[in-house]
Amino acid sequence: MSVPVEVVGVRIEMPSNQPIVLLKEIDGIRYLPIWVGAVEASAIAFAQQGLTPVRPLTHDLFTTVLRMVDAQVERVEVTDLIDGVFYSEIHLAGGKTVSARPSDAIALALRAGAPITAAESLFSKAGIEIPDQSDDEVEKFREFLDQINPDDFAS
Repeated sequence: MSVPVEVVGVRIEMPSNQPIVLLKEIDGIRYLPIWVGAVEASAIAFAQQGLTPVRPLTHDLFTTVLRMVDAQVERVEVTDLIDGVFYSEIHLAGGKTVSARPSDAIALALRAGAPITAAESLFSKAGIEIPDQSDDEVEKFREFLDQINPDDFAS
């Protein structure tokens, strides 16, 4: 089963300065932090802010190519977490599916305006519940992010 999620944003995990993209279930209280590379974090942040670079980034280029060949991204799904590595799929119109890194899939989904989902099982493995969006709870979550690292999610 897949859960619709939204991209909350990109954060920097301290002290390692590792970027994290933070997904939140749309109709719930669970969050999913996914470690990503710096380039992909920038690509996600650019798309979220509606920024268009002077020259296309890889994800912009790929989005353009898909449009030119009449391929449409229907949705992106973050599917699994194995040995601390997240996996995802890009679902194209016509029933075609492409395996991708979550960071690339998310950056592409944001550019294509496609929905993003996450497997329910991921929330059991790596999800975090934040029941109330009060300032205290958000601060607790930030403190949590400051104390975790990718190895905490290794199976």
